Amino acid sequence: MEKQEVRAVIKYFYCKGLIPQEIFTDMKETLGESAPAYSTVTKRYAEFKRGRSSCEDSQRCGRPSTAVNKATAEKVNKLVMNDRRLSVDFIAESVGISIGSAHSILRENMMMKKVSARWVPRMLSDVQKADRAETSPSLLSLFNENPDNFISRYVTVDETWLHHFDPESKVQSMAWKHVTSPPPRKFRVVVSARKVMVTVFWDADGIVLIDYLEHGSTIIGTYYADLIGKCRAALKEKRRGKLRRGVLFHQDNALL
Repeated sequence: MEKQEVRAVIKYFYCKGLIPQEIFTDMKETLGESAPAYSTVTKRYAEFKRGRSSCEDSQRCGRPSTAVNKATAEKVNKLVMNDRRLSVDFIAESVGISIGSAHSILRENMMMKKVSARWVPRMLSDVQKADRAETSPSLLSLFNENPDNFISRYVTVDETWLHHFDPESKVQSMAWKHVTSPPPRKFRVVVSARKVMVTVFWDADGIVLIDYLEHGSTIIGTYYADLIGKCRAALKEKRRGKLRRGVLFHQDNALL
């Protein structure tokens, strides 16, 4: 039986003039294990005796759950849209609600969760994004026609800076010492400011060409044109038939 039904039965027996023990015995014989406990019968009997007439639950006093409402959710949404890095503590304090209510609005009402930003190579403009969206279907079409041929034709190039230094050999670091004196110490060499630009061409089969930019030189149009010529010669030597099939060249730093 539901709570309201149990209370209604107890109220009926109370109105008939039965005492709590008689009410409990009658309900125990009728309902068996489903009958309410004797303490429940006496509690409800005392309530009706004090003048209670309703069998429904009484209104409980306390703070009403009004923090999570449409107006508050709109305030939280406005804050988060202006700055997505705000903490839950700051949002709760700014809106004037508890941290739990702020969590509830963010996760249940707004269906949001806080995640870390993902690193991407570079920020693209709308034009660059449109160019990539236009180029990608044509490349996908070539791939679907012959996946193996497409991958084997691809050649990629990228540049990077390499820091370098000339480490001292063990023989060069040897020094005389007395028997009682401590041995000389040799500290690890910290990477110096010297660096060189390295351009690497590679394909699905591995490295095709590695080129080191001479000290004091810069990459200009003439240098890059000569570099493409070196790559062509390396492909002709190391990847026979690749030039005849047609090379799909991709510059890693290119806009497309």
